Amino acid sequence: MKKSLSRAAALAGFGLLAACQTPGMQQGTQVTRFHLEQPIPNQQVAIEPADPAEEGSLEFRTYADIVAEQLGRLGFVRGEDIEEAEMVAVVEVLRGSRAVQAQRSPISIGIGGGSFGRNVGVGVGTSVGVGGSRGGDVDVTQLSVALKRRSEGTTIWEGRAIRESQPGEMSPAASVRRLADALFQDFPGESGTTITVP
Repeated sequence: MKKSLSRAAALAGFGLLAACQTPGMQQGTQVTRFHLEQPIPNQQVAIEPADPAEEGSLEFRTYADIVAEQLGRLGFVRGEDIEEAEMVAVVEVLRGSRAVQAQRSPISIGIGGGSFGRNVGVGVGTSVGVGGSRGGDVDVTQLSVALKRRSEGTTIWEGRAIRESQPGEMSPAASVRRLADALFQDFPGESGTTITVP
């Protein structure tokens, strides 16, 4: 009798957990990275926003610090003088509901031509679209980072991490921190493959 009651209680608990989750919400962080299959030397790196207008904002500085922490863990040294650093990390954070993300102009990443941020060669060779047609009251946060050589203007690594969450589940900074942890896990990662990080 006790065993039956315990099982019933466990099933009821699973039912409550399932009821709290939004149907169709993606679990984990979707991470896609591209690179040239070449060693990426640790060196001084400057961090700048994809949109120059965000450079002086407190929000961007918070995100830049998060990315700098991850790069520092990998052996890079953050340079304070953006113009002097040979390596530049271009950072973009997009936040919104599923519906908002689905309405955005298609964004793709992949080593090639095109542009990403200021004078950064990023392209649409092998690309992965961002967004979708699914609706629902779900927050979507995307972190994109491109590493480029300033002298050549070429991108040597780029990646994107996307995560869905319940509205209000995380602060923007906490969400970006989780995305950055996933994005730089096992850096540089397998090029052209999308993985799910819990």
